[in-house]
Amino acid sequence: MTDAALPIAPPRTGPTAWLRTNLFGSWRNTLISLGSFALLVWAVPPLLDWFLFESRWGDTPPAECRKAAGACWAFVHEKHRLILFGRYPFAEQWRPLVGMAILLGLIGASCYRPFWRRWLLAVWAVGIAVMAVLMWGGVFGLRFVETTLWGGLPLTFLLTTVGVGAAFPLGVVLALGRRSKLPIIRAVSIGYIELVRGVPLVSLLFMASFMFPLFMPSGVQINALIRAQVAIILFAGAYLAEVVRGGLQAVPRGQIEAAAALGMGYWLTMRKIVLPQAIRLVIPGIVNSFISTFKDTSLVAIVSLSDLMLSTRQAIADPLWRPFFVEGYVFIGAIYLVFCFLMSRYSQHLEVQLNTGRRR
Repeated sequence: MTDAALPIAPPRTGPTAWLRTNLFGSWRNTLISLGSFALLVWAVPPLLDWFLFESRWGDTPPAECRKAAGACWAFVHEKHRLILFGRYPFAEQWRPLVGMAILLGLIGASCYRPFWRRWLLAVWAVGIAVMAVLMWGGVFGLRFVETTLWGGLPLTFLLTTVGVGAAFPLGVVLALGRRSKLPIIRAVSIGYIELVRGVPLVSLLFMASFMFPLFMPSGVQINALIRAQVAIILFAGAYLAEVVRGGLQAVPRGQIEAAAALGMGYWLTMRKIVLPQAIRLVIPGIVNSFISTFKDTSLVAIVSLSDLMLSTRQAIADPLWRPFFVEGYVFIGAIYLVFCFLMSRYSQHLEVQLNTGRRR
């Protein structure tokens, strides 16, 4: 057979090859692809009509919105400050906005690996202090604002950031305690982890908000926001402990034996050898816990803290705009989606940087 008679191999690159490999590689894939395409053709045009083409924007009054066939984004335009900042005084809402910008700046700086130095902890301490001064006020000519008036997105960010920041070291300590050779420490760690993981966060919030004050001495009161924050920390710490424990178990025993042969003590071995490897191995699980904590902050609404979810419910309570509750939930759903997606993408980026993806 001559070279001219040889069959031409199908292309391995380009759009045709991609379609053949990913969508039409077999008859099953072909059926699934065609079915998915038909579902998109059926669902996407009406969704676009409701979301965009038939929707109402700007200062459209509620009466005109009711006549429209699409979404009423005028509701978000009218109530966005209540949704984003809750019942915080209208004229002072620049303060939580600046505080939230500071918090996001600190998070962004912490995601940049060259900034992982001890001075970053000092920057965090200063940033949190500045945000607390802005939110509370009472000094530097700022009006004092009770925590009962805090709400919206700044409160959600604050609960998540402080909760994650305090829960992570607690989880590491509990994970080490669960693997300790001392029976008392191991029993206390196991008991705490299993007890907290065995109850929902709602029950901890109820205990912190309603039951805990009953056990306090007469005249002693702890701020409701602080009690809810402690409950979130204790809950997230128990789950992070199990994630970190999985990473500790994945580190080969020979690493610890080699460190002992070099004369390294327990804490030095954990700090320099074991924990860095363990945390690298469980980055997806850690970020997953962070995402769960970010979403679980919506449960503080049941103890009357106006997080993003409760602020939206308060905006929907307006009788004129009540029919457009879907638009409000879509708006805050998009906010949750954006920040959860960013955390997920950063997790993947960090995996690649630390070479924990195990990809060849």
